[in-house]
Amino acid sequence: MPQSSRRSEVEPFLAMDVLAKANALEAAGHEILHMEVGQPGANAPARVVEAAQAALSAGRLGYTEARGLPVLRSAIAAHYRDTYGVDVPDGRILATTGSSAGFNLAFLAAFDPGDRIAIAAPGYPAYRNILKALGIIPVEIEVGADTRWALTPELLEAAHREAPLKGVLVASPANPTGTMMTPEALKALVRACDDMGLWFLSDEIYHGLVFNGRQETALAYSDKAIILNSFSKYYCMTGWRIGWMVLPEALVRPVERIAQSLYISPPELSQRAAAVAFEATAELEAIKAGYAANRELLLKRLPALGFTEMLPVDGAFYCYASVRPFSNDSVAFAERMLNEAGIAATPGPDFDPVNGRSYIRFSFAGDNAVIEKAMARLEEWLPTAG
Repeated sequence: MPQSSRRSEVEPFLAMDVLAKANALEAAGHEILHMEVGQPGANAPARVVEAAQAALSAGRLGYTEARGLPVLRSAIAAHYRDTYGVDVPDGRILATTGSSAGFNLAFLAAFDPGDRIAIAAPGYPAYRNILKALGIIPVEIEVGADTRWALTPELLEAAHREAPLKGVLVASPANPTGTMMTPEALKALVRACDDMGLWFLSDEIYHGLVFNGRQETALAYSDKAIILNSFSKYYCMTGWRIGWMVLPEALVRPVERIAQSLYISPPELSQRAAAVAFEATAELEAIKAGYAANRELLLKRLPALGFTEMLPVDGAFYCYASVRPFSNDSVAFAERMLNEAGIAATPGPDFDPVNGRSYIRFSFAGDNAVIEKAMARLEEWLPTAG
């Protein structure tokens, strides 16, 4: 019998595995409190839903050009002018089927099999899994409190000396840590990449969800940066599967050619809805205020419950906390917590194969009532969890 490909032998995405187990328990009649996936609990903004309904009523929806609808690309360009004071020509913007498609396109257009790409550990697991599936080598660099959980020019230069790199991928705010680079630190890293001749990929999917510090786009420091973003997080449009890229001129046509064959185009319905998402700021900021309340709750309750080591939660909607006071295996801890307390969270090996068994990620993207109830259940369960 034919065998599966070697490229398919990537690690499972544990957050999705936990979600599947949690859903199975729910189907069996158990109440599960979801803190495992980074999915907003709120619906898409009313303005977005109205635009989608209007597009459906208008009749035929079909293919668009692979780069996306001009109206969407113009709205994204305006967003960069209004939010960051950066002028980006529409021609450098490409709409994608979620940021996941953006990663595929960026990796395929910028790198060849065998190239080495630096990423931070802990970090988003899909980075290394997609890179491995494409035959590209993820170079995971452990980061810690001394660099505020971020890559630095020094760390990058050391890895480059060990064996040449072709690029670096950075998220700020980051998943799972929630930490964010200062504009000065981001500028130094971007400039270091330009000096070394490396592609700089900036995952800015959690922009808008910042509670401490100031967000900045890598475009402010280099027009060679590859920007990846999405309407999934701040804009509450996970299921719409719509995102975007901002590309350097040299990659616009290569990415477009690949996109034509891989995806044809992003869904027209999602594009037309996303084009008005930037007009929903008031509604989205109210949703963000709910995340801020959840964040404050976790920053208060988790240490009181014994999770005394947590990374700085500058942005996104995650708390990455050590389970060492309770267990030396966060996978087993998370499984017991799900089965016994009905709380779903993601164990750290998803994000860090080396040190992840000491950590667990709690998502606070859900309703405040869910987070409150989860903390109460956690308080009841922990004394019996030893």
